[in-house]
Amino acid sequence: MHVPNVAGQATPKKKKKLYADLTFQVLVAIVIGIVVGHLWPEFGTEMKPLGDIFIKLVKMVVGPVIFLTVVTGIASVGDMKKVGRVGIKALIYFEVVTTFALGIGLVLVNLMGPGRGMNVVVSGINNAEVAKYAGAAAKGQSTADVLLHIVPDNLIGAFGSGDLLQILFFSILFGAALSLLGERGKPVEDFLERLSYTFFGVINIVMYYAPVGAFGAIAFTIGKFGIGSLTSLGELLLGVLITMVLFITVVLGSISRIYGFSIFRFLAYFKDELMIVLGTSSSETVLPRMMDKLQRLGCAKPVVGLVIPTGYSFNLDGTSIYLSMAAIFIAQAYNVHLSIWQQLSILALLMVTSKGAAAVTGGGFITLAATMSATGVLPIEGLALLLGVDRFMSTGRALTNMVGNGVATMVIAKMEKEFDETKALHEYQVYFERPAMEAM
Repeated sequence: MHVPNVAGQATPKKKKKLYADLTFQVLVAIVIGIVVGHLWPEFGTEMKPLGDIFIKLVKMVVGPVIFLTVVTGIASVGDMKKVGRVGIKALIYFEVVTTFALGIGLVLVNLMGPGRGMNVVVSGINNAEVAKYAGAAAKGQSTADVLLHIVPDNLIGAFGSGDLLQILFFSILFGAALSLLGERGKPVEDFLERLSYTFFGVINIVMYYAPVGAFGAIAFTIGKFGIGSLTSLGELLLGVLITMVLFITVVLGSISRIYGFSIFRFLAYFKDELMIVLGTSSSETVLPRMMDKLQRLGCAKPVVGLVIPTGYSFNLDGTSIYLSMAAIFIAQAYNVHLSIWQQLSILALLMVTSKGAAAVTGGGFITLAATMSATGVLPIEGLALLLGVDRFMSTGRALTNMVGNGVATMVIAKMEKEFDETKALHEYQVYFERPAMEAM
């Protein structure tokens, strides 16, 4: 009876203060931006700095957020000797399924081509930036150069330049060292965990500016490229959501069937959590509830305690789909022609950067900004095209991330024979019969 109470309290608050809801604010800002850009195109194009400021605010916290997310994610695995097979199998599963998610997004965005025809290459970025990106793309690097570049000359320089690969390299080393320290490293881990909350607090503050940034970005987009550009953004949004639905029902559904449970029954069991994520656009809001219900469903407590927290950093299927589709969408919009090998290299980079995406509102957008900076090919200014619809896609990302981590826990528990089938049958029976019993 506790869950319905919580849900019942949350709904009236949203209805009473709809104007205070960030999603509503962004929606209103988008509508106003469309009107301004269409009726007064010259004024609309002058609103571009409002969107640019938001992008700079996001880029400002990219380095620290990636560092803290990766380090605390690795440290949360705990003592690798105790983790053993569960940890190894979980990490392998995360990598395989995330790669499937990235690949599906890459294939479908190429088939649909939502960004084709926008033609914003010359108008969207200035000549200096065009030369910079073109030079970086044409220059090329040998394997030795790439490996040398990953290792930073100094830590401060890596964070100062915002080089994602160098930050990731140091973060992995730091997280591994912290994990090996065991209890001696616990104070540092606790400090970094608290520090990460502070930086996510900064992100939350930055998100209050999102409606202004959305207004500026959409007003500029419509004023500069016309009302027809909305069609491309709508196609991208629809394409991402369709891809996520296909991923859950086909890919995760097939995995579920192989391991002896129904994805639809699983979704029905977690319907309350799905509604909470739908309202908050964050899968972290249901993390404690997920862990509790998975244990009641039959998953062993050690498996749940390892897979769920680790998955929230390393198994973000929805974010992976979004990252691959958004990156190629920007390339299509700016007429950046990518060969199959370039797309595969971006896919390989996303396989790394997607592990640093935070499972909170805005996390996917931050990671996309970092990834685009790291490629040296995709124009960072293209983020302005996505700002207006990113808030809506974040809900789909969060829902897919949540389902993906729940399925991962079930699979790993069954692989390790740490799943109580009798307990599962009893919990399903009680759960699905409860509404009928209460109604009587």
